[in-house]
Amino acid sequence: MSQMLALVILTLILFIGDLVAVRTKAWVPSIFVCAVLFLVGYWTFFPKDIVSLAGVPPVVATMMMYLLITNMGTLLSLKELKNQWKTIVIALSGILGIIAILLTVGTLVFGFETMIVAVPPLVGGVVSSLIMSEAANAAGLTTLSVLAIVIYVMQGFAGYPITSIVLKKEGKRLLTLYRNGQLEKIEDKQSVKEEVAATVEAGSSRWKMPEKYNTEFFKFFKLALVSYLAYLVSTALAPVVSISPFILCLLFGVIASSVGFLERQILQKANGFGFALLALMLFIFDGLNKATPSMMVEILYPLFGSIVIGIIGMYIFSFIAGKFLKVSKNMAFAVSLTALYGFPADYIITNEVIKSLTDDEKERDVLTSHMLPPMLVGGFITVTIVSVVLAGIFVGFL
Repeated sequence: MSQMLALVILTLILFIGDLVAVRTKAWVPSIFVCAVLFLVGYWTFFPKDIVSLAGVPPVVATMMMYLLITNMGTLLSLKELKNQWKTIVIALSGILGIIAILLTVGTLVFGFETMIVAVPPLVGGVVSSLIMSEAANAAGLTTLSVLAIVIYVMQGFAGYPITSIVLKKEGKRLLTLYRNGQLEKIEDKQSVKEEVAATVEAGSSRWKMPEKYNTEFFKFFKLALVSYLAYLVSTALAPVVSISPFILCLLFGVIASSVGFLERQILQKANGFGFALLALMLFIFDGLNKATPSMMVEILYPLFGSIVIGIIGMYIFSFIAGKFLKVSKNMAFAVSLTALYGFPADYIITNEVIKSLTDDEKERDVLTSHMLPPMLVGGFITVTIVSVVLAGIFVGFL
């Protein structure tokens, strides 16, 4: 197979995944569609090294991981995190619930190593799945390497519908309060937009460079420099304490963004985000080249078991945290569930629910102001920060 034919096939698969997700309003996750097509390809005519053949060998994927995780750090608005401290506590409680129940009940049922590999992908996204898959593969645990990817592929099926159901319940409760005059009215649309923008949109850099010199290459240089500093600190600390460079990339990204050295979402501004994500997604699916039909049957039991048990733990702990913080059980559970998919799915699902509940613009503004910021912050905290940190820690247990 030629390089360009391999690239055409792989990008077509990713597009088909997006197409199905859009047509089904994300009820069928794009990641699931892509995984099925990759498995069919590997079991029929794909070369086992089709991803490397297309131009994404492991060394390129590793570079993209450094850049993407550092870029993740720039997404976090410290001001919004401070305002949404209750959301953060609830999101962390939900993750604690997953960890607690999987490392106790899950370990008894499925074994310690299986649960170590399962936890980070279950509370995170593409990066944590890739970290755990690579670690399991390096430890000679091929089946668990595939499990790390398949959990990431399948968790959306549990997360999307449950989130939609609990958000609809929360939305109906808020609408009843609003219509009875028991909920503050949002007269200023701008305040809602600013609150949402604080967690999504880019901030300005205080390290000013004349615009004509602030090129895409300069942005890449700054991002690479911060990633390299994180790597240097990780290697310097290695004799004392082992810290994954990816955890430090995230931390350094937050710091560099906070002091204004990196613009918010700098990889998007450098026009590199799409390609970085393309490379990383292809590398994730490359891990399925070891999956045989018998192996897929073998991991079905721990796959569904860990997702079900994890969600039960998440609900229990988020319910308790919500009670203490006086946050409704539905909102608390919805915030915790963002761990299963993160941004932008949290944004899409919340907007879809709000549109389905009312056609009145003022009522939609009220629901948006109360439901969207917590969901966005929950997604950033769980998928962006905690999952990468957990993966960095759990790798040491394999």
